[in-house]
Amino acid sequence: MSNAVIVDAIRSPMGRGKQGGSLSAVHPVDLLAQLLSAVVERNGIDPGTVDDVLVGCVGQNGEQSATPGRQAWLAAGFPVHVPSTTIERKCGSGQQAVDFAVQGVLAGAYDLVIAAGLESMSRVPMGSARQGADPFGPSVKARFPGLVPQGVSAELVAQKWGLTREQLDAYSARSHQLASAARESGRFTAEIIGVTTPDGAKVTEDETIRPATTPAKLAGLAPAFATPQYTERFPDLDWKITAGNSSQLTDGAGAVLVMSEERAASLGLRPRARIVASAVCGDDPMLMLTGPIPATRKVLDRSGLSIGQLDAVEINEAFAPVPLAWLAEFPVDPALVNPRGGAIALGHPLGASGVRLLTTLLNQLETTGGRYGLQTMCEAGGMANALILERLG
Repeated sequence: MSNAVIVDAIRSPMGRGKQGGSLSAVHPVDLLAQLLSAVVERNGIDPGTVDDVLVGCVGQNGEQSATPGRQAWLAAGFPVHVPSTTIERKCGSGQQAVDFAVQGVLAGAYDLVIAAGLESMSRVPMGSARQGADPFGPSVKARFPGLVPQGVSAELVAQKWGLTREQLDAYSARSHQLASAARESGRFTAEIIGVTTPDGAKVTEDETIRPATTPAKLAGLAPAFATPQYTERFPDLDWKITAGNSSQLTDGAGAVLVMSEERAASLGLRPRARIVASAVCGDDPMLMLTGPIPATRKVLDRSGLSIGQLDAVEINEAFAPVPLAWLAEFPVDPALVNPRGGAIALGHPLGASGVRLLTTLLNQLETTGGRYGLQTMCEAGGMANALILERLG
């Protein structure tokens, strides 16, 4: 069985997922095409030797409906015989693409594969595929009556772990401050590939970071999910989830180059990392956002590592209660968690976030000399992905 190694991981800048955002004029196919071109060109690989292109994408409708990885590969001008497929595990779609790429190499199905993630939330709005349809059906609703949106789940998580509004806002301000510091010190430079817009402008920095964010400013925001429908149902909730302590709607893409250790050696490419173990699990669909906790336990058990051996942790900041509840369950120095900020500051381009987290995690380990990093994220429906990354070299 061949070892699978990660040779490269890159991401686009994060653009605000609304009309007028820095990447909103870029068709999602062209956005991903620029990332695929970059990962091929900067590693000097023959694109015709790529076995498959696995793309995580949640909104598979509108401009992202025609197998976007296939269209992006063709848009990049690469050989037509290389296929692509689209993977959807909600917010974990990009991370799942990486898992499948690694598993494909380990199984001998692939020798050289690209795992990618894509979401243009300005052009394919979140939930636009449903158009009022019921995605659950009567049997699910009979088993789990009263399922709620993720924002309400975040409120329930905050209540269960006794998290205050002040804690949520302080954590969210920290996210912006850390991301701003990382940007100003150039720590994002190695992971970001600039994107050219249709008017010829080059976007090279994350648009989503707000350096002036403070807990005091966030405290002035009103709860976003305290509508009569839910306040009447949950009269004891102290509503505290706002736009400021939630992830941002974002446009973004990323790509990870995965290959067998033997192929990397034959091409003279230095492996940067490997996946020690990965895991997926489900959890309570009502709380929905708590999956990273059992997923972390599962992946640690598979890896044989202890929580104390981790040098960095990336937990997707879908909402501030997600990483804070995780921290309440594990004895980890908070400084190791999302040390370059998270989705509250950098945004959450659904299908691309798994690739973004991995790219940031890898660069953090390389910068600090750390060996092991954990990446995990909650997903709609009460699911979660987790992986442990080992820096090589």
